[in-house]
Amino acid sequence: MEALVLRLEAPLMAFGGPMVDNNGVIQTFPAVSMLTGLLANALGWDHADAVALDHLQHRLHFAARLDRPGEEIMDYQTVDLGQSFMRQTGWTTRGFPEWRSGGDAKIGTLQRYRPFRVDALCTVMLTLEGETPGLDDLAEALAHPARPLFIGRKSCVPSLPILAGRITAANLYDALCHFVYQDWPDAGDSVADTPMSACWPEGQGPDDPDHTILEPVTDQRDWLNQIHGGQRLQRLGQVTPTLRRKSHE
Repeated sequence: MEALVLRLEAPLMAFGGPMVDNNGVIQTFPAVSMLTGLLANALGWDHADAVALDHLQHRLHFAARLDRPGEEIMDYQTVDLGQSFMRQTGWTTRGFPEWRSGGDAKIGTLQRYRPFRVDALCTVMLTLEGETPGLDDLAEALAHPARPLFIGRKSCVPSLPILAGRITAANLYDALCHFVYQDWPDAGDSVADTPMSACWPEGQGPDDPDHTILEPVTDQRDWLNQIHGGQRLQRLGQVTPTLRRKSHE
């Protein structure tokens, strides 16, 4: 099996999860919908390409590990809905107008809470089933993206190029075990021999119930209707990357 290695690293990142009212949520690992959107952005697609986006999402399989967890911060956001230009009809990302009505809140101050992960590093192993675009197409798009890329939210600009290489392995979990960013023992960002939190698809790694957790995740997007739904299964556990050390004379 061949996979692309994605290095998700930025001063601020947000792997969004189900949101309740004005309270945002972030998850430990990226959603399959987020990775689909990231790749589609690199390819130059937009929301009108709903059928292509849906096909890409269903072909995509990935495993991820948290090399550096960073820390979580909360961004407190406000907007004054009473401003004159805010009193008009607004347009949603679904392509429909939206009106505000009823009570004083319609011209009050809207408060939102949006968490971010600071100085984190997440490594993703990504592969595809059949059809096009293939891994070569995605690698070319990530190396020369059609538009600027971001990790979760538009303010989350990558610290380094997202494409970190390619790897051949028995499965996605094995790929996580055999990739490190440096091949010498004293490297500053070498992550060898350190246990890390990881996730992988069911059937793509260990399934020992004593050391892994099988969980359902609802991170697929209905790109035509612009809503999230559906469910898939993934394993949670740990991975310890192995550094293939070179001899030093």
